[in-house]
Amino acid sequence: MHKNAQETAAFLNELVNNMPDGKEVEVVVAPAFTNLMLASQILEDTNITVAAQNMHQAEGGAFTGEISAGMLDSVGVQTVILGHSERRQYFNETAALLAAKVDTALRYKMRVIFCVGEELKDRQNKQFQNVVYYQLKDSLFHLPKEAWENIIIAYEPVWAIGTGETATPDQAQEMHRFIREQIAHQYGNMADNVTILYGGSVKPDNASVLFSQKDVDGGLVGGAALNTADFTAIINAL
Repeated sequence: MHKNAQETAAFLNELVNNMPDGKEVEVVVAPAFTNLMLASQILEDTNITVAAQNMHQAEGGAFTGEISAGMLDSVGVQTVILGHSERRQYFNETAALLAAKVDTALRYKMRVIFCVGEELKDRQNKQFQNVVYYQLKDSLFHLPKEAWENIIIAYEPVWAIGTGETATPDQAQEMHRFIREQIAHQYGNMADNVTILYGGSVKPDNASVLFSQKDVDGGLVGGAALNTADFTAIINAL
């Protein structure tokens, strides 16, 4: 919940003007709902993709304040983030609810960035792999194999979001490899083609070492994406 319309326009115009040349990297921005149409218009002739931060599982109806997949599609948004740790924590989004949201998004041929990750107590109790496995299983493993062409996984160690803490490169690689292995157990070697992003306090000074890990394919960037200097530095680290 950052940046009003004017701030969003200024940020996106500055980002477009400072995008590194010759980088074969996909850049996605996820503004607030109120700024999605504006962002789509500003970025229409660029290679920057606009995503929504969330959506409702119903295709329409009496759900005051909610946004449907069809509404997103109508303003040119075809990528959505689902299962973010803040949605799970503050809005009690369950695995079953998220499975329904994923199904709706895929019916609209949207691409889903699906977030998984453990809390500090899970890490301390050495339950972090179990937690992430069931987040995958309960919300995604009902999907047919071909649906995974439109699924991106973002691993968010919840204890490293907004805390200044970051998983070590070895911890990030361990979990990313584990995620890829679980997908492979369910679906076979197509798991090699699934993009898995790291999303725990990615910053310019740690991005290169995180992205150098074999199974870390990019980042889901939070606070460091709020100013263009830090964000473009992270893009350059890929």
